[in-house]
Amino acid sequence: MRRFPSRLAVAGTAVALAVGLTTPTTTAQAAVKPATRAGVLKWSTLGDSYTAGLIAAAGTLTEPQDGCARTTGSYPELLRRELGPLVDLHNPSCSGATTLDVYANKQIPQGRPLPPLGTDPNAPYPAVPPQIDAVDPNTDVITVGIGGNDLGFGQILKDCIELGAANLGLGTPCKDKYDVQLPGRFAQLRNSYDTMLGALQQQAPNARVITVGYPHVIPEDATRCRYGDPLQFATFTAGDLGWARTRILEPLNLTIEQQSSAQQDTYVDLYPGSAGHSVCDRDHWLDGLLSSVVPLQYAVIHPNAEGQAFMATQVKATVLGG
Repeated sequence: MRRFPSRLAVAGTAVALAVGLTTPTTTAQAAVKPATRAGVLKWSTLGDSYTAGLIAAAGTLTEPQDGCARTTGSYPELLRRELGPLVDLHNPSCSGATTLDVYANKQIPQGRPLPPLGTDPNAPYPAVPPQIDAVDPNTDVITVGIGGNDLGFGQILKDCIELGAANLGLGTPCKDKYDVQLPGRFAQLRNSYDTMLGALQQQAPNARVITVGYPHVIPEDATRCRYGDPLQFATFTAGDLGWARTRILEPLNLTIEQQSSAQQDTYVDLYPGSAGHSVCDRDHWLDGLLSSVVPLQYAVIHPNAEGQAFMATQVKATVLGG
C-alpha cells in the first residue's frame, strides 16, 4: 500500500480550513497559518492538453511560453490561484503529451493552433524535458491526466471528420478503418501507463499519485449532435461518434482506472459528473472543433472554462479528501 505522509495530511487540513473561510477572522487566520507553514503541499500536476488547457476558451497562455499551451483557466492554474501559499504547485503539463513524455521522452511542443494557418506561428519550439523532472523525493502529491494521445486520438478525430464528409454523414467509415487497431493500441497504453506509474512512484516514494480520467465528451445519444456543425464534431458521422464513445473514450477511462487500481493509486472519475455537458449539449463544458466562428477560434474538442472549473473541483476534492 502506498504510504500517505502525515505532512500531506496536515497540509490538506490547513487548505480545507482556509478554503472554507471566505471571510476569515483574525483568530481563524492565526489558526491556519502555523499549520500552513508546517505543511505546504508540494504538488506536481502532469498531463496532456486536457490538463494544460490549450484553447483560448480555457484562458490566455501562461508565461513563459514554451509551446505546451498551458492556460490561465486550466485546472492546475485555477487551483494554484485558489490555494495560494498553501501549495507549492509545479505544472509541467504539456499539450500533445503521451505517457512516454511524462516519464521518459523530451517532447517537442506544437503550441496552440491558431487561425488562419492552423498552427502556432511561433512553432517550432525547443524540446521540453520529461514531465517527471518536476517530481522529486519531497513531492507530496502527483496528479496526472494522460492517455488519449497514446491512442492517437487527434489523428483519429481528423480522419473521422474527413471520412464523414466523404461519406456524406452516413455509416461508420472511421470505425471501419480503426476498430481492428484498437486492441493493440490499448495493450500498448496499458503497458506504458503501468511503467509511468511505477516511474512516478520511484521518483517520489512518499507521494500520493492521483490519476485523472477524461470527461463526457460525446453524449449518450450521438444523433443529437448536428452533422456539419463546426461548433460540435463537424462532419463526424453519428455512427462513428457512438463508436468513439463506447470503443475509445469509455475504455480509455476504464484502462486508466484499472491501471491505477493495480498500482494502488487513486483515480478521479470525471465521466459521471460531466454527463449532460458534452460537446453537443446546450450547457457544454467542452467545445467542438471550433469554439467560435467569428472570431475564428480552434478548440479541437477540449474543455472550455466551465469544463476546467469542473475538473478543478473534482481534483481538489480528491487531493484534500485524502
